[in-house]
Amino acid sequence: MDYQVEILQEKHDAFTNFLNAKIRDYNDEHSQYHQESRQKGSICPLNLIVTDNEQQWIGGITAEVYWGWVEINKFWFSKDYRGKGIGGQLLDTAEKTAKEMGATRALLTTYEFQARTFYEQRGYQVVGEIKDYPPGSSYYTMVKLLD
Repeated sequence: MDYQVEILQEKHDAFTNFLNAKIRDYNDEHSQYHQESRQKGSICPLNLIVTDNEQQWIGGITAEVYWGWVEINKFWFSKDYRGKGIGGQLLDTAEKTAKEMGATRALLTTYEFQARTFYEQRGYQVVGEIKDYPPGSSYYTMVKLLD
């Protein structure tokens, strides 16, 4: 079989979309959970948006609930609002809302220099670590059973 390899060192949206579609098709063919979640539209977004008194965004959480899990994708706060307990309250709200949506477990990733300790204090456990990613640090996958 003849083939050629083209190397591009730039973003290529059309090719990325092509690969995403092919991987999605493969996963659907080999996993009933992937297939069902796409057919039923059962991947449910969950966004918690925090604003200041002037209705400016100061932080929040983006997540998705599916397969009995909540996957926390993004969680950030403006520096001025950190250390005031807002993050813990927001995470509690996200977990409670996800439970109401059918989640029994939570999944997230974090870097060593981000919030590992914060999550561990709230019941998350490290289930995976990539050392020296980025160099001199670690990247963690963490999970929690939602009570």
